[in-house]
Amino acid sequence: MTRPLRDTIAAIATPPGRGGIGIVRVSGPAASDIAQAVIGRLPLPRMAELADFMDGDATVVDRGLALYFAAPNSFTGEDVLELHGHGGPVVMDRLLERVGGLGARLARPGEFTERAFLNDKIDLAQAEAVADLIDSASRRAARSAMRSLTGEFSQCVRAIDRALLDVRVYVEAAIDFAEEDVDFLAESDITDRLDALTNQIADLETRCRRGQVLRDGFDVVIAGAPNAGKSSLLNRLLAENRAIVTDVPGTTRDLIFADIEIEGIPVRLTDTAGLREGGDTVETIGVERAKAAMANADLVLAVVDDSLAVGAVVTPGEHCLVVRNKVDLTGRTAGQGKRGELFVSALTGAGLDALRGAIVAAAVGAVGAPDEHTFLARKRHLGALAAGRRGVAQARCRVADGQGDLAAEELRHAQHRLGEIVGVTSVDDLLGEIFRGFCVGK
Repeated sequence: MTRPLRDTIAAIATPPGRGGIGIVRVSGPAASDIAQAVIGRLPLPRMAELADFMDGDATVVDRGLALYFAAPNSFTGEDVLELHGHGGPVVMDRLLERVGGLGARLARPGEFTERAFLNDKIDLAQAEAVADLIDSASRRAARSAMRSLTGEFSQCVRAIDRALLDVRVYVEAAIDFAEEDVDFLAESDITDRLDALTNQIADLETRCRRGQVLRDGFDVVIAGAPNAGKSSLLNRLLAENRAIVTDVPGTTRDLIFADIEIEGIPVRLTDTAGLREGGDTVETIGVERAKAAMANADLVLAVVDDSLAVGAVVTPGEHCLVVRNKVDLTGRTAGQGKRGELFVSALTGAGLDALRGAIVAAAVGAVGAPDEHTFLARKRHLGALAAGRRGVAQARCRVADGQGDLAAEELRHAQHRLGEIVGVTSVDDLLGEIFRGFCVGK
């Protein structure tokens, strides 16, 4: 898939703002000429050299390190120049303006990584792992993203793809001998091989589903009647005053989002408006948004004021946990009750460890515990794996019915979907959607 060198791109590769170091990255055929113009020479490949960075009138803009990576031995597979200067916005902007005046255009978000993919330095799953590693919300997520970046996830996909190809070859060859007296499909172990392939894909799906929680977070919605202590519970879990807490019913009128990590699992908390009828227009909209959030949540914490003789306004279910708050007023023992309810005090923090444990248990129960074999997968990966698994399972049924030609078509489609994961069968629209979410300079 290696593409010819084209225009030269440049971007500030470090975060915006002030810092000790700022980096301007350049990639493309003009990188060596830009180095000659800015620092007066071409640095030795992969050797950091101290240099003055000069403007067009020989004015020194900054002094720092220059690194040059000659194609194809660079991240993008093209000639790459990096100017490591002082991380002030003015300095970085002047350097970027200087580089732009020498023929480089401003890079699009993710274009450096896109070029690495197009030049066969990494596959598509590895390219996505770059962004996932940057965005990791926990150490587990970072480790999982790194496994994908080093190619471990791609190797699993490619191993399944090779096994699938072997089965396809056999099935299609059997079709060519359909007129012979021997039924090659019936006489072979092809059904066993297809069963094994289905199990392999299902296992990889499970590992990816766990990784999706690490990437996107476990969605926990805090719901209940007004003044049950929902916002106080959010603040206690966050150990900060994120939500306003008053005695006035209906204080919270919109969704409040916050991210925390519990035992290595990223959790997205959502505080909601109190569930009641008869509020004003704004509060009514807030209640509708609360109900929508509850419908899409991985887990709902139905908060009840334990000091009131009122039951939960949220119907308990498989993805709902009743949390009886304000045990500091009722004198109940904090922790988990016999019926699975949790007794807590958002005011004192009593019972919060048990609540955190229950959230982790719900996350593990939904997708399994993330481990060293978990991959930080995306929804498109899961969709492709599911489609591939269904195709292989359907091919197995076709083989059992003696429909070799239909089995071959199912296997072809399954292999196509698996190829989308690593970019073998990707299309331009898909690439644009993936790399659009990257930061500029990466």
